[in-house]
Amino acid sequence: MKRILLSFSLLCSNALAHADLNIFACEPEWGSLAQAIGSNKVTAYNATTGLQDPHHIEARPSLIAQARQADLLVCTGAELEIGWLPLLLEKSGNAVIQPGKPGHFMAAEQVQLLDIPAKVDRSMGDVHADGNPHIQTDPRRIVQVAKALAERMAQLDTANAAHYQQGYAQFNNRWQTAMQGWQQQAAGLRGTPVVVHHKSWVYLQDWLGLQAVATLEPKPGIPPTTAHLTSVLQQLQTTPAKFVIHSAYENPKSAQWLSGKAEIPVIMLPSTVGGTPAANDLFKLFDDIINRLTSSRT
Repeated sequence: MKRILLSFSLLCSNALAHADLNIFACEPEWGSLAQAIGSNKVTAYNATTGLQDPHHIEARPSLIAQARQADLLVCTGAELEIGWLPLLLEKSGNAVIQPGKPGHFMAAEQVQLLDIPAKVDRSMGDVHADGNPHIQTDPRRIVQVAKALAERMAQLDTANAAHYQQGYAQFNNRWQTAMQGWQQQAAGLRGTPVVVHHKSWVYLQDWLGLQAVATLEPKPGIPPTTAHLTSVLQQLQTTPAKFVIHSAYENPKSAQWLSGKAEIPVIMLPSTVGGTPAANDLFKLFDDIINRLTSSRT
């Protein structure tokens, strides 16, 4: 009996050593990235979709159950998930994914953030004290996150460390080539003035050189008002824009109203994987973003 128990124990230990890394991704871009690095050694669950605003999610029982089973939590951070992630972590009871533990990974901590406010108060709207969290729209920052994430995956699953290192190297090689193509395709966009619905494109703007001349929201997170839209329209008479950008999960009515009045195109962009049918992985996400921007250029 002792030999049977010992054999069973060794078998279980061996299985655990080579088990998939179970990842809970707050947003689809991080689930897609983890899958690209880890391939068959990783199981990634996305808590949100490309058609949801990640600011406004409920810590549903189904999400709590998934977080409870996770070996690694991968989220954006910088307060993007502040309305639901703390409760999710508390309810999960999963010690390994709590803040300060190796199983707690925040992508925003791996890159330099933009739009860091000098001060924050409620009158400013939905402003994030650590800086703008929408880093996934800049492929240069994606690859920085990828390197740190691969290292963390290797730390947590040492038996497959070489696999994650190789996965990152392969991803990086493909990504660098893809970035060159995207930049060449979008070269004509540099300096283009645009209107955005929400300040969720500052990293895309920084990468491609787009110039946001107005925002449809009067303050971040505050829905557009008739008075503000009218003021934006008046502003465009002296500072014209080439098009209006909104995310797949944002109500398009305000962008369409301004488009009709100012006679400029509306471009709906996927802000993450799954935001459009074509954007079904990270590479195709940026393929679709660049295609939509360049095809609507006037």
